[in-house]
Amino acid sequence: MLDGVDYPGLAGRTGHFSYGAPRAVTIGADGGRVAFLRSAGPEDPAAALWTLTVATGVETMVAQGHIDAYAVDRDARTAAFARDGRLYRADLVGGDVAEVPTDGAAEDPRPDPTGRFIGYVTSGGGSASLRVVGPSGDRLLAGEPGNAWREHGGLISWGVPDPAAVQFGRQRGWWWSPDGGQILATRTAGATSLHLLDLDEGWVDVHWDRETYPYVVNVRWADGGGPLMTVLRRMQQHGLVLAIDPRTGETQVHAELADARWVEPVAGTPRHLPDGRVLVGGELAHDGFDARCLFADGSLLTPPGLYVRRVVGTLPRAGAPSGAPDLVVEGTDGDPSAQSVFRVRTSLGGGGAEARKISMTPGWHRAEANGDVLVLDDTVWRGEARVATLRNFAAPLPYHPRPILERVTDRRLPAAVLYPAGFVGGGKIPVLVTLGDGTGHQQVVTDPAAWQERQWWADAGFAVVSVDSRGTPGVAPSFEKVVHRRLGDVALSDQVDALHALVGKHPDLDLTAVSVRGTGLGGWLAAMAVLRRPDVFHRAVARDPVTDWYRLPAPFAERYLGDRSDAADVYAHHSLAEAAAQSDRSRPLLLVGADLPGLESVPAATLDEELAFLRGHPDQ
Repeated sequence: MLDGVDYPGLAGRTGHFSYGAPRAVTIGADGGRVAFLRSAGPEDPAAALWTLTVATGVETMVAQGHIDAYAVDRDARTAAFARDGRLYRADLVGGDVAEVPTDGAAEDPRPDPTGRFIGYVTSGGGSASLRVVGPSGDRLLAGEPGNAWREHGGLISWGVPDPAAVQFGRQRGWWWSPDGGQILATRTAGATSLHLLDLDEGWVDVHWDRETYPYVVNVRWADGGGPLMTVLRRMQQHGLVLAIDPRTGETQVHAELADARWVEPVAGTPRHLPDGRVLVGGELAHDGFDARCLFADGSLLTPPGLYVRRVVGTLPRAGAPSGAPDLVVEGTDGDPSAQSVFRVRTSLGGGGAEARKISMTPGWHRAEANGDVLVLDDTVWRGEARVATLRNFAAPLPYHPRPILERVTDRRLPAAVLYPAGFVGGGKIPVLVTLGDGTGHQQVVTDPAAWQERQWWADAGFAVVSVDSRGTPGVAPSFEKVVHRRLGDVALSDQVDALHALVGKHPDLDLTAVSVRGTGLGGWLAAMAVLRRPDVFHRAVARDPVTDWYRLPAPFAERYLGDRSDAADVYAHHSLAEAAAQSDRSRPLLLVGADLPGLESVPAATLDEELAFLRGHPDQ
């Protein structure tokens, strides 16, 4: 409780304090407008489409709420969005909004870069088709009803990401050409192929070795060059960055990506730089370096001490030619708990790689950039001039948590301890280890929003401990990938070692009363902890845990555990059912939303119900 306020209820009503905050920010290439979504207040989930005119700093609501996503043309003059399957075109300059008649329910609508046409996906009978609507009406561009029986797989879908793509973060299945005359689209029918579709109804196939490289990880067609894409082998240990000839569909290798564990492309790459070079994200792992970096045609652009998380865009560089802008990059420079925004020089000159931090306060910063406009943490900048700050109607965060951040063990694991408000030392306090969503998701971050629920748990009587075990991003590539084929053992041993190391600095931690909770992959590890190490972990809540790695999408499971066809022992070792069968001591385990033979499960549980369970005596 917080001064009589029901925190779980408040978090639910406010979308965990996100309703009313600006999101989905897009900047026009001409720098004239910033488009974004925002609802009317802290308990209103229905986001409206807004613009901010950069020249005046004035915000204007263009379309009322219930808009989940939108897309704009090159200069953010025209937007398209769908609501309940109905397509709308919005004039972001004049403010007019009109429904556009379509042949079917519209999904993923996107105006072409010139704003003349709107493409969209529609699904009939489960088979997705790609259509284009313009001055001459609505017409089918690509679609095939029925099953792909010749290709040994399900329905034929155009323009939607296949299940493997989603695992790599690719949420799109089609892309406009910069001149609006072509569309590059995926076709999924058991396997994924790519095709260049002309609006005049001609088309060519994109040619690459699809059998060797079946995963299309990302595609980009912008920046004045032809389309680029990254493809991976099934085991994800080798990939190619390919340039596509938009006339013939032939591909040319621009870069090779390789890693003995798995390749991890950098978000926002590959992309063309204005001078024609291709920007690729990669890893530097020699001469003592262990970093995620950016390369332009093989030349290193980022200092090895900068861990690159995402390429945001470009901004003009003062005194430099137009073909040599700065990259805007989100990354980390030493402290994995913080995310900063940097300007990275693309013209190497004689000084080597250079990155200048432009987010000047500690924290978890985010940015968008286009033209000569930067939006940094909701503040809009043009050059060195601050234009405006996007208004935020979200509910204020109820807590002001002060987690104590540490680096522990000889592996320098990021860790944090959060005590109840007003806690006075000198006694013993039960420990709650929070695993969040598990490996791949940082918990130890300098973002107050990330600690709200954990402060609620702390104020309920726990010392809340969070540890980013190996396998978590933000530290170094080797730190992330050492878990390959041994995720459970490495992650669990890190949690145990970190707990023991923290007691030396926090003697009030009561290691005779340690609870653990997590969701998804974190739920799997929480259950593993209480089953495999009952000497350390005495009670666990596993919400929607991974129970059988064979049931997970292949790209996700094989990234961590290897080939499912020849690693049966590895998969069995990571099975919750096997761990439960082998456990010789019974510890209280609350499974939420999962079924395992011999273990009790509930379909749902509230935070209050979890709290009541975790407050039970460890030996119950």
